[in-house]
Amino acid sequence: MSAKFEIFLGSNQQYYFRLKAPNGEKILASEAYTTKASCQNGIQSVKVHSPYDANYKKLTATNSQYYFTLNAGNGQVIGVSETYTTTQARDGGIAAVKAYAPTALVVDLT
Repeated sequence: MSAKFEIFLGSNQQYYFRLKAPNGEKILASEAYTTKASCQNGIQSVKVHSPYDANYKKLTATNSQYYFTLNAGNGQVIGVSETYTTTQARDGGIAAVKAYAPTALVVDLT
């Protein structure tokens, strides 16, 4: 099994993508998009920006769990991680996105 982006339609009729690692674990999720084309552009942006450390922000949630965002060059958030219980696990999530996103397949579930 290989890493993949999945495009899907939310209950609000908006488009989303999620990046799944080869083991099926979700490692990055998008914001809502009004069109499939803009969702596909978001995936392209993740592929372009994911290799670079400067595009990641390491954050702490209100419940003291750790997560990260992947940002475009203009600072706009293009993906948000799951939450992690340790900073090491969060850093592993970043490493996974860097490793898998640039070459991940895109699967359209809509």
